[in-house]
Amino acid sequence: MALYKLGSYGQEVHDIQQRLTELGLYRSPIDGKFGGATQSAVIIFQRKHGLTADGKVGAQTWGELFKENIPSPPIRQKSLDYRCLSLTASFETGAGIPDSFAGISGDFDGQGISFGALQWNIGQMSLQPLLKEILRRSPAAMHEAFGAELSVLEAVLHENQHDALAWARSRQHPQKHFIHEPWRGKFKALGHMPECHTVQVDFAHNRFLRAQQMAAAYGLHSERGIALMFDITVQNGSIGATTRSLILHDIQALPARLPEEEREVRKMRIIANRRAEAANPRWTEDVRRRKLCIANGSGTVHGISYNLWEQFGIGL
Repeated sequence: MALYKLGSYGQEVHDIQQRLTELGLYRSPIDGKFGGATQSAVIIFQRKHGLTADGKVGAQTWGELFKENIPSPPIRQKSLDYRCLSLTASFETGAGIPDSFAGISGDFDGQGISFGALQWNIGQMSLQPLLKEILRRSPAAMHEAFGAELSVLEAVLHENQHDALAWARSRQHPQKHFIHEPWRGKFKALGHMPECHTVQVDFAHNRFLRAQQMAAAYGLHSERGIALMFDITVQNGSIGATTRSLILHDIQALPARLPEEEREVRKMRIIANRRAEAANPRWTEDVRRRKLCIANGSGTVHGISYNLWEQFGIGL
């Protein structure tokens, strides 16, 4: 059963904030992010209704708020590749669905404009095919997002790399690389659309297949194992030969009679730690926290609390 608390995010948190607003207890933005203001409003509500005032929305508090049972997160009905992409996108952007699919950044890295869960970009000519495919499959969604500016964007999608980069750089601050309106808002609008999510998942599918192959190579069989490998393909690229040898040595040294689930978790922890040790020293601990969060099924990354089963439906 899901538990919503400080650091949680998503549609259910949005619904909690909406309900608390209706009750006059919450006066901050309804953004789907369970922050201090949401926690305070929950505590006030709990005290009014004689509940344990812990600032967390579990089954009892949810039932009192909505007079119904706490729902199972809709994401659990999604495919595993969608869930893996959502988790990694959240790590990358610090946001939940749908904002994690709508990340947009400027030319700070020389790529013009980068967009989406995996930051497809103009400089590497990876964003243009993504947008063309959304336009091919869902022209109405592109028209809804970009309106009169769609014709401009369509022309840019057929430009060469040099001219496309020049256009992208002309739509942002030259030093701070902040995308100017209306373009920032229009890309965000597109990123919030389910049609855009579907295409992004398809464009990330090769990484997902690679993650499945990597998981099998290390004897991992769980959804968390595939999610771990998917995150490695995105953040780290791969696992080098030396690191692979160390991982396999450590796995072989595990006790023979471990329960199946414990063995799976220990393997993932070995992979998480060994891959972190192989990263640039500047990023070692960041990689470790992120990978151990997946291995353990929960943790804190960039100040955000994660529970993979409750938030993403990714389990053992």
